[in-house]
Amino acid sequence: MQRSLAPLILALAAAPAALSVVVPTAPVAAQQASPDLTQVNAYIRGVTTLTADFTQTDRSGQTLTGKLTLKQPGKIRFQYQKGVPLLIVGDGRALTMIDYEVRQVQRWPIGNSPLGALLDPNKDLSKYGKLVPTGDPSILSVEARDPKRPEYGTITMIFKRNASGPAGLQLYGWVALDSQNNRTAVRLSNHVYGATVADSAFRWTDPRPRGRAAGG
Repeated sequence: MQRSLAPLILALAAAPAALSVVVPTAPVAAQQASPDLTQVNAYIRGVTTLTADFTQTDRSGQTLTGKLTLKQPGKIRFQYQKGVPLLIVGDGRALTMIDYEVRQVQRWPIGNSPLGALLDPNKDLSKYGKLVPTGDPSILSVEARDPKRPEYGTITMIFKRNASGPAGLQLYGWVALDSQNNRTAVRLSNHVYGATVADSAFRWTDPRPRGRAAGG
């Protein structure tokens, strides 16, 4: 695997080509009162667990696939396809990227990542998110960022209206952009909500010398 993929994986970002992302023009007050934003909040708070297949494409067109496992609050796992020696795990406190090829581990607070918007059901999106027009009434797009911490990056979450999903929505994927302008597209499929997920799913094996089981 090319080492250049590592920073792009950390960004976890770029909009699906089928969706048009436009800078919103509505005033902030109107955004806060939006029932659509309230519905997205309800979706994030309504998800207890989620498993899905993901496809991740970077800005150069390279694509990786794998399995996403999420358990609220704050736990997430990106298990990449066979042959990709990377694992990303969120244990409720921090996100950890483990590179088994070079035996390196990087760890940072979940709140410092664009993914923090998806992994904290107690946050109110109306305080740091805004709707992004898509031109399609069946699709909702919400951009979230911390204006006081631009280095944490930006995430634009894409939802499809779906009566069978939590709060009537289905998470289609997201657009994340880190402070180094690294972008990739993450698209989800084969969603399963509410299944039992053990906390052991968010543990990992430390590949460094004198490694140990970690996470969870």
